Amino acid sequence: MAQALVGAIVAVVCVGLVCLAMAARVVKQYERGVLFRLGRVAGDVRQPGLTLIIPFVDRLQKVNMQIVTMPIPAQEGITRDNVTVRVDAVVYFRVVDAESALIKVEDYKFAVSQMAQTSLRSIIGKSELDDLLSNREKLNEGLELMIDSPAVGWGIQVDRVEIKDVSLPDTMKRSMARQAEADRERRARIINADAELQASKKLAEAAEQMSDQPAALQLRLLQTVMAVAAEKNSTLVLPIPVELLHFLERGGGQQPGPDGEAGQREPAALTESRPPNAGQAPAEPVAVTENAAPNGDGGPFAG
Repeated sequence: MAQALVGAIVAVVCVGLVCLAMAARVVKQYERGVLFRLGRVAGDVRQPGLTLIIPFVDRLQKVNMQIVTMPIPAQEGITRDNVTVRVDAVVYFRVVDAESALIKVEDYKFAVSQMAQTSLRSIIGKSELDDLLSNREKLNEGLELMIDSPAVGWGIQVDRVEIKDVSLPDTMKRSMARQAEADRERRARIINADAELQASKKLAEAAEQMSDQPAALQLRLLQTVMAVAAEKNSTLVLPIPVELLHFLERGGGQQPGPDGEAGQREPAALTESRPPNAGQAPAEPVAVTENAAPNGDGGPFAG
C-alpha cells in the first residue's frame, strides 16, 4: 500500500510538472502577448515576463514591438512631365497595438508592404522629375502620410519613409548632362564678361592717370621689359607706345638754318667698287657726286 501511494504521489507530481511546463510562457522585453481562449481574446495584452495559460484551452500569440525596416521594391512609373523612372524606398514602422495588428489584418507586414508600393507608384505619377531629384523631403512626408493613414487602424505606426534611389534612362542622363554643361558654360561667360567690364574700368582709370604723368608710361614700359627678361627667353618682344614715337619725331626733326629756312643737305659721296675681271688689273673706284641745286633746280651729274 505504501509503495502504491508513493507511486501515485510521484505520478501526480510528474503530471503537475508537465502541466506547469505546458502552461508557462515567457514573453520577451520587446514582445507583447495576446491570449486567445477558445478563439476569443481573453484579458489584456500580456506584458514581458513569465505568464501562465491554460493548456489545451488558451493560445498565446506573441507580437514583436520593435521597429521593422522594410525595403520597398523598385517601382517603375511615369512622372507628371512624362519621364519614365524607377524609384525604390524604405519604410520604418512598428506595432503600437498588438491586439489590433493580429485581429484587424491578416498579415500586417505584407499589408504594409503592398500599401507602400501602391503609395510609391502614386507619388511618382503626381510628381515631376525635378521634385524626385531635388525635393525628396517633401515627397517623403507625403509618402509617409499616405502609408500611415490606413496603417493607423491596424495598430501600426509608420515612423519614417525614405526614397533611396531614382533610376533614369540613359538618354535622359545624357540630356541632363548637356543641360548642366550648357548652364555652367553660360555662368562662365557671364563671369568672364563681368571680369572684362571691371578690368576695362580699371584700365580706363590707369590711362587717365598716365595721361597726366607721361613718365608713368615709360616706367610701366620698363617694368614690362624687366618682367619679360626675367623669363630668360631667347626672343624678346618689346611693345613701343605711340607717345614714344611722337617724342622721337619731335626730337629727330631738321634743325633750322641761320636764315630761318631749313639747311641744305651735305653732298653724299657714293663709291662703287667693281670686282676685277680675270686676267685684268683691278679697276679704279669711281666717285659719283650729286650736287643739289640751291634754288631747287636739278643740276647735272658729274662723273
